[in-house]
Amino acid sequence: MENIGILDKIKRLTNTEDKKRLLSNFVSLSVLQGANYILPLITLPYLVRVLGPERYGLISFAQAFIQYFNILTDYGFNLSATREVSIYRDDKEKVSEIFSSVMIIKFGLLILSFIIMTVLVFSFGKFRQDWLIYFLTFGMVVGQVLFPVWFFQGMEKMKYITYLNITARLIFTVAIFVFIHQASDYIYVPLLNFMGSFIAGILSLWIVFRNFNVNFKLPSVADIKHQLREGWYIFISQVAISGYTSSRLFAVGLFTDNTITGYYAIAEKLMGVVQTFPLASLVQALYPRLSKIYSESKERATSLMNRFQNLTTIAYLIGLPIVYFLAPLIIKIIAGEPCPEVILAFRLLLLAAFFINANAFRVHFLLVSGKDDVYSRIHVIMGIGGLILTFLMTYFFSFIGTAISIIIIEFVVLILTIRSYVK
Repeated sequence: MENIGILDKIKRLTNTEDKKRLLSNFVSLSVLQGANYILPLITLPYLVRVLGPERYGLISFAQAFIQYFNILTDYGFNLSATREVSIYRDDKEKVSEIFSSVMIIKFGLLILSFIIMTVLVFSFGKFRQDWLIYFLTFGMVVGQVLFPVWFFQGMEKMKYITYLNITARLIFTVAIFVFIHQASDYIYVPLLNFMGSFIAGILSLWIVFRNFNVNFKLPSVADIKHQLREGWYIFISQVAISGYTSSRLFAVGLFTDNTITGYYAIAEKLMGVVQTFPLASLVQALYPRLSKIYSESKERATSLMNRFQNLTTIAYLIGLPIVYFLAPLIIKIIAGEPCPEVILAFRLLLLAAFFINANAFRVHFLLVSGKDDVYSRIHVIMGIGGLILTFLMTYFFSFIGTAISIIIIEFVVLILTIRSYVK
């Protein structure tokens, strides 16, 4: 009888086409998130030992710097274009129009980003002395522009994102062990990263044109303006969010040395694993589905969101204390030594991870319900305040101040989001 009950529950999860698609997308993105964190965790101990904390810190700082250009070229399309493609996915002509407009804008922003980066790198001594690292790391931006994740999300075909990203990660992971053998090989890390993402990007475009019958056509000025308007509030929000996400590692790199930056980078990378896996997969899979459901029934979409948010919060309340007590063992496995600084930073960041996950579905629901301006206002306010707080806390209290500032910021974002959601 118990087995029959379990079978009935499994059948209910897949008794409609929509549920099958959602489950398939969640599984695909969970596999992807697993690969995105498991594969780097395989290379992380190796890179820290071979390159040393100083070289690893330099690479991490360069990635934090280049992340600003990822935000610029994305322009919020990973949310705004995803939402629009999900609504019009049965209209091939409209989908081709959206795809063409977004890609034209992204390539324009890529050129602008390269010019800005070049000026910044050669204008400041801290960047100029390692200019090659920054130019090679910029390959991350090229790969991100080529890979239309937003398109596959909107079409709810996340399996392609999984296949291609895992391909890129595997190329990078294998190449690390083949080509990186001593500290002086650190220059090859961003180059190998670029090669993997570039190959995945080219393959993704081939799939878009072949499997989805998308036709690239020169978009009208009106189409481009429309996409820029649609992504504007989200873009401003993403810029603001970067004020207290990408900027935290960047701040540590500015106010400390490469060794301390390397230690903090380890803690933040581990925090990223806890924060996003497997939650990010579920948020990404559910976002286009909620957008579609909301256009048909606001009540149903709201109920579904609340259910997922409550379950996620309970899961993290149970799981995070376990990770907290296992922190010394985890750090020793990754870094090869106990590293009290890394353990302390990681444990502090776990509290910030809880606040983020207690808000994950709710904050995205503001976009689902068309409250882009509210979403933007919350993150702009916290972006400005958070940026100031992060840099001040890092300046006075080093990387510990950075971790504490993240806790404060994410708690305030949670409170503001709940307040806006209730209204």
